[in-house]
Amino acid sequence: MAGSLIKIDEEIVTSAVASVTLTGIDSTYDVYQLLIKNVIPETDNLGDLKLRVTESGTPNSTANYDWAYKVLWNNGAFFNQQNTNQGELDLSGVLGTGTGESQMANIYIFNAPNSSEYTFFTVEQMNYDKTPDFTGFNGGGVFTSASTVNGVNIFIANSCNIASGKFTLYGLKK
Repeated sequence: MAGSLIKIDEEIVTSAVASVTLTGIDSTYDVYQLLIKNVIPETDNLGDLKLRVTESGTPNSTANYDWAYKVLWNNGAFFNQQNTNQGELDLSGVLGTGTGESQMANIYIFNAPNSSEYTFFTVEQMNYDKTPDFTGFNGGGVFTSASTVNGVNIFIANSCNIASGKFTLYGLKK
């Protein structure tokens, strides 16, 4: 695996921003990997982390996102969560600002630059929050529009800013 990940773009947030956009997806690689580390919102318990694809650098907010996850929760039963025809891909439960609270995610992106295919995602997400609760999502999603995707836009719902976090986009060598 050494040498097979090529860094395409990276954003390290140290002061509040509304969203993070990573670009550079093109036909160079068949598969891309997005790593999200230590995301903390500006406002406690206000919103979930979300993702939209970008086309020509602009986030697409049309109702073309479907997703399904098995939610793994340390304080209760595991359960399924899914939705169709949404304006974004859901990546988490509500985020907090307390000591130690943060979110991590590992997302693989398939078919993004292919204008005749849908863009698919596999998602592994971990979230530690206030209760304390540890939750994880394991599943995936699809952007159901055949278009040329050149990046991703990550934001928190309810107009909550991202206070800090690290976002890195890699290409996987063919």
